[in-house]
Amino acid sequence: MRDVLGDLVNVWRLGEPAALATVTATWSSAPRQPGAAMVVHADGVVAGSVSGGCVEGAVYELCREVAGSGVPRTARFGITDDDAFEVGLPCGGTIELFVEPAGFRELGVLAEEVAAGRPVALLTGVEGRAGRHLVLTATGRHGSLGHDRLDDAATDDGRGLLAAGRTGLLHYGPDGQRRGTGATVLVTSFAPPARMLVFGATDHAAAVARIGSFLGYRVTVCDARPVFATAKRFPEADEVVVDWPHRYLAAEAGAGRLDERTVACVLTHDTKFDVPVLEVALRLPIAYVGAMGSRRTHDDRLKRLRETGLTTTEIVRLSSPIGLDLGARTPEETAVSVAAEIVALRWQGSGERLTATSGPIHSIS
Repeated sequence: MRDVLGDLVNVWRLGEPAALATVTATWSSAPRQPGAAMVVHADGVVAGSVSGGCVEGAVYELCREVAGSGVPRTARFGITDDDAFEVGLPCGGTIELFVEPAGFRELGVLAEEVAAGRPVALLTGVEGRAGRHLVLTATGRHGSLGHDRLDDAATDDGRGLLAAGRTGLLHYGPDGQRRGTGATVLVTSFAPPARMLVFGATDHAAAVARIGSFLGYRVTVCDARPVFATAKRFPEADEVVVDWPHRYLAAEAGAGRLDERTVACVLTHDTKFDVPVLEVALRLPIAYVGAMGSRRTHDDRLKRLRETGLTTTEIVRLSSPIGLDLGARTPEETAVSVAAEIVALRWQGSGERLTATSGPIHSIS
């Protein structure tokens, strides 16, 4: 929903009739994840996407209906629909949507928190108390789902999903009972972007920074050499830091600015830089640690890392040589292989060519 938030705020401020369609659940090979959203304005202009194109036409018409009536609706599209050939998902997946009028008053707080880079969650009633909203910030909550008990239960569970950066459905009894059915709440988490730390001010680092930004990471390039670590050489990075990599990484960890989504790419090609920063990185609970180098460099690096006291369990987390085997030659091709490895590890992909595999393309999690 982040990509349509600006449109939602404009709708709210102008008071114009519009509708918001949000993916609430998916099955099998659905092309978009829960939280994906589409806004249809009064003049017919569309922002966002809920299916990558498969059912956008049908959702568009549904949004126009809801914008006119002001009454929220749910809908499901999948290969088993009677009209699957017209509006179904040819990929074989199924998506469930909640469509509601777009201008709810809690949008102001939500947009302010997102713009400030603070974690915030939007809770939307999709069944039982459909169309009501509750916004959870670090310091409080705004709005209501229609019942104090439901607000309290959804706040507790919603904060758990927000802490994990997850979007999903919560189910309760009609008035928020932990057991029972009748009230369903969609929690859409707006966590700050995950971080990509690129160590080494090299041509390969510039390419990795570019693709990291493309993937949505907040990218930091760090190198101890001020003549190379400049914003001009790394325009796609969110920040360029002149510091010893291991010292910077330890300080960021100590300040609580890293989490389990953080990825670190060590591209320094220099033992005095990469061994100390890898010693720090491999002891942190982050998502990915990769290091560039030849097989010979890798073997020497492993020896040095063992000498620092790192355990086998810690060392085995290291992705070295970095990236998937794509036959890459240029910095840009190498960056693609690094990004491919990060994505594969995130979603438990095999890295195989899809023509050589069978079964669902997307893993079900």
